[in-house]
Amino acid sequence: MKAWRWLIVAAAVLAAPHQLGWASGSLPPEPELNSRVDELYDHEARLFLILYSLKGDGEVDYITGRMVQDYSRSNYGNPVYNTESFPLFYWWNHTMWNDPEQDGVNGNERVYQENVEFDRSRYKPCLFNGQAC
Repeated sequence: MKAWRWLIVAAAVLAAPHQLGWASGSLPPEPELNSRVDELYDHEARLFLILYSLKGDGEVDYITGRMVQDYSRSNYGNPVYNTESFPLFYWWNHTMWNDPEQDGVNGNERVYQENVEFDRSRYKPCLFNGQAC
């Protein structure tokens, strides 16, 4: 009888992923750079953010955040960021994913937070001598 109870509990857990905070669907691979819409630098978190439009309509629907190791300015005054090869964070489908191994999308990413919107307005535009970077 105890085995049946365990099976019922296990089936209930597997059948209700949203109640446990698991995101629906798997994270798609990082898009090609030609679908990039914008780039932002988060000075507080030292994250270089790339905003993508998977549908190609200019609407941001996928975001990656890479750790910045170092940054400098080019001879022309533009920022140059030396980042990790793969993102630490992904935002997609109203879900923020974390990849502590920073090894790209391969199935080991973890849901960090669900039902979250990316707030683009919190980032100041990058200006250098009054011109956009």
